[in-house]
Amino acid sequence: MKLPRVSTVVAAAVLAPAVLFPASASAADAPQPTGVSGPDTASGSAPDVTPGDDGVNGGPGNSSGPKAPEGQEQRDRAEIQKILADKDTGRGVREAAEKALRGGAAELRHFLTVELPRNRMDDLRVKLTQTMDGGGPAVRAAASKALDGGDAAVLRFFAQDLPAAQAEDADRAEIQKILADPNTGRGVREAAQKALRGGAAELRHFLTVELAKNRADDNRVKVSQILATGGREAREGANKALDGSDADVAKWLAEGWPAAEASDNRVAVVASLADKNTGPHTVEAAKKALAGTPADVAQFLRDLPKLRATDNRIKVSQLMETGGPAVRAAAAKAFEGGDAGIAAFLAEGWATARAADEAAANKPADKPADQGAGQQGQGAQRPQAVQQAGLTTAADTAATTGATTGSGTTAAAGTGSLAATGTEGLGWEAGGAAAALAAGAALVAVSRRRRSTES
Repeated sequence: MKLPRVSTVVAAAVLAPAVLFPASASAADAPQPTGVSGPDTASGSAPDVTPGDDGVNGGPGNSSGPKAPEGQEQRDRAEIQKILADKDTGRGVREAAEKALRGGAAELRHFLTVELPRNRMDDLRVKLTQTMDGGGPAVRAAASKALDGGDAAVLRFFAQDLPAAQAEDADRAEIQKILADPNTGRGVREAAQKALRGGAAELRHFLTVELAKNRADDNRVKVSQILATGGREAREGANKALDGSDADVAKWLAEGWPAAEASDNRVAVVASLADKNTGPHTVEAAKKALAGTPADVAQFLRDLPKLRATDNRIKVSQLMETGGPAVRAAAAKAFEGGDAGIAAFLAEGWATARAADEAAANKPADKPADQGAGQQGQGAQRPQAVQQAGLTTAADTAATTGATTGSGTTAAAGTGSLAATGTEGLGWEAGGAAAALAAGAALVAVSRRRRSTES
């Protein structure tokens, strides 16, 4: 019974070397993984190396750790150079990539697998901040929300939120431009202001739906106003346009109205020149406008009230220098009333004041005082107006009151008025004394003629 057990032990001892030693030899001969040195097979033997290690083709000699597949370094370097060539690459990625290119395969791989995602997110956050600073209301709101979130929120902002926010801000800017146009009508203006108080949907609806409808209504209102206030050609064109479609109305406003208005404006300038009351400054400006462009003519008509006001002031100043008391007083009062007061004076006040001055000039002089008791019984004889003269002597008075003719009759030289005495302006007492002196001289002359006749 002991023999089988001994045989089993002996057989195991015989077979063990044959099993173990070939396995060791096979392990030594098997190829090793790239970048991993094989185990020493004998004392003092050199480790296996792959191409590119020290001693073979001048490699870096990094014998520890796994090696990159053949050509991986070149591929990593090309990928990093491609990233640097992209103009949208941020500053953080760019600086890290340039640093990696100055290193070896490990630095290149580390940049691509670790640093690139991290630096790219940092650059995106910087870009998001810059976009928020330069964006409109919608962009700023979306960017602020993304900054409060994580990396996913930042990525979503640039992929989805930013384009939508930019479109909303563009619509808002377009509506504000419409409001800034002075030719925008009331209907469009009210609808635009309402849209600005809403969000992206309201802004888009206004621009795509409401704008055209409200603009057509405003155009018809404007043409109706031209029909009521424009010149002859403008009224004719406006009436015809209103009979057409909305497109006809818009076309007339864009093309027909400017030509009709230019023609009517020239007619208005010519009419101002034909007005006899137009002043020199207005005439000069009107002639200059007619020699220019339609814009010059339109500008003259806008300046016409100011030009007329200047001429009116000059005219009133001249009337103050040459007019009577009533005209001067009325003109001074007109200046206090500004341009409106001056225009009213020239239209009505001047004629009234001039009539008052003429009435005062034609009014009879007041009657002088009674010249002695003898005149009281001679009825209401009106004295004649006389010029002022000096005092006379008795001899001079006799010479002027009578003269001897060849037939012995005496011709009266005076009319018996006080003017012959030369006493106008001396007062009632001096006038009476002079009259008595003249009467005495006449009696002496008559007595002398009688004595000469008798002898």
